[in-house]
Amino acid sequence: MNKNKIIAEMFEKIADGLEFLGENPFRVNAYRKAARVLEDYPDDVEEVYKTKGPKGLDAIPGIGKGMVEKIIEFLETGKISRYEEVMSKVPQDLLKLMDVQGIGPRTLKLAYDRLGVRTVEDFKRVLEDGSLEKLPGMGPKKIENIKKGLELFKKMSERIPLGLAIPLVEEIVERMKELKEVKRISPAGSFRRMKETVGDLDILTTGENGRKIIDYFTKLPGVTRILAHGDTKGSCIFNDRYQVDLRVVPEESYGAALQYFTGSKEHNIHLRSIAKSLNMKISEYGVFRGNEKIAGVTEEEVYKALGLIWIPPELREDRGEIEAAQRGELPDLIELKDIKGDLHVHSKYSDGTATLEEIAEHAKNMGYEYIAVCDHSRSAKYAHGLEIDRLMEKTEKIRKLNQKLEGVKLIAGTEVDILQDGSLDYPDEVLKELDFVVAAIHIWSKTEDVTKRIIKAMENPYVHAIAHPTGRIISQREGYNVDIEEVIRVAAETGTLLEINAYYDRLDLNDVNVMRAREKGVKFTIGTDTHNIGQLWSMRLGVGVARRGWLEKKDVVNTMSYTELMKFLKELRKRKGG
Repeated sequence: MNKNKIIAEMFEKIADGLEFLGENPFRVNAYRKAARVLEDYPDDVEEVYKTKGPKGLDAIPGIGKGMVEKIIEFLETGKISRYEEVMSKVPQDLLKLMDVQGIGPRTLKLAYDRLGVRTVEDFKRVLEDGSLEKLPGMGPKKIENIKKGLELFKKMSERIPLGLAIPLVEEIVERMKELKEVKRISPAGSFRRMKETVGDLDILTTGENGRKIIDYFTKLPGVTRILAHGDTKGSCIFNDRYQVDLRVVPEESYGAALQYFTGSKEHNIHLRSIAKSLNMKISEYGVFRGNEKIAGVTEEEVYKALGLIWIPPELREDRGEIEAAQRGELPDLIELKDIKGDLHVHSKYSDGTATLEEIAEHAKNMGYEYIAVCDHSRSAKYAHGLEIDRLMEKTEKIRKLNQKLEGVKLIAGTEVDILQDGSLDYPDEVLKELDFVVAAIHIWSKTEDVTKRIIKAMENPYVHAIAHPTGRIISQREGYNVDIEEVIRVAAETGTLLEINAYYDRLDLNDVNVMRAREKGVKFTIGTDTHNIGQLWSMRLGVGVARRGWLEKKDVVNTMSYTELMKFLKELRKRKGG
């Protein structure tokens, strides 16, 4: 576990503790912001400090002087005195509940002070015995929301967001490749299928001397507990949270094992039924006709033995992919290399941490042709939303920068709030000056059906796309009350793009709704919703959702070149009457 993540977790815990203690919200948010920046920062801060000293840390966008001092303290001593001070004043077990929707710091502090609550179990007890409901502000509706939040929290604590699993799995795979005995290696399971959350993490390998391979695995950095240690399988807990299972399989069965352990269960059951109809058997060891093994070395030959073309892992959910493979009609799925730019990025003008110049430079280094800078609109006071004069200032600066930039362009955009009555946070005469307008809901009441608000926004001729259309946060909330089928219908009717938000805790639209929208002819945009440049890598998560939703290159507008995209956006506006 690199120092970035360790320090980020400590900053996040300090923020939780300070919020529980009722400290200044600005101080709390400073720690949270620093934690997010460090979590996504692409370079190891320890190496930055070794090579560049404090000035190197000062140069990290979004990290202030006070936070730099604490990072240095940790790198030099292994401790942060402020962390130890705050943690000594708060019940750390209870702080876990700060992640539960409906449970805020005020509720926790009241339960702590008046009911003697010190642990998660204490809180559950006072919730069930009715004591919590007697506290100020605790009506039946509030209690119901807390119970729903706890159910979601329990469910999510058993799963790992894909975006958090990827760095760990890829680091393990790269370290295992350093061992000369390892010949072939690949992640499997729901991770390989790019599901939004995953359970235990499975990795398969072939190679000589299984015992040595497993020994090496159990001694990797980050292993905090060994669950199993054999000749062909090892199971470890990494970073006190993630269970990773490594299997060493025979070379002649690698393809069959990779297919079997990738799943899904429903997909594999369907394959077994096909094998049975052909008087064959399929297992993790291979495809057999009687006692004769006819396939198993590669996945391709496993599928071919059943009369199928190879099916990409992301499609293996038994949602029609097997029938499509039988007909030879699988989609030519979009790939990460098809993406020409990111269409949802925030800058320092609102609540991002990077300047326009830094965003352009990073985009160019990634090989992008463009990035749409879509800062929050004026109603989003909590995110430093832009008043009209600031928006125009930013737009003018983008226009001037584009005259100097080589190899990349910035697209002048906004993430404009959809207000309570469905109108937009900026008037049309302002929106028409922008290249790209993505509309979004950020504030809504729990009982409100927001469908009409979104539809009214889609009918606006200057709106190109709807951001995170269901409003969900995977680890915290289900999203707003919205008729997504109706939203999809109107999106198809108006030509409005629907966003696949690639931020790991959103991934919204999800794959099922992407499939529905694709069938109606809707086109999509993929945006990372980046607030610091270290998050731009998450485009691959959005592409993963797109692939799970059967999308091809033609379905996603940011596979277009800059020239093609700008022409498309102008024509879309004209078709909508703008």
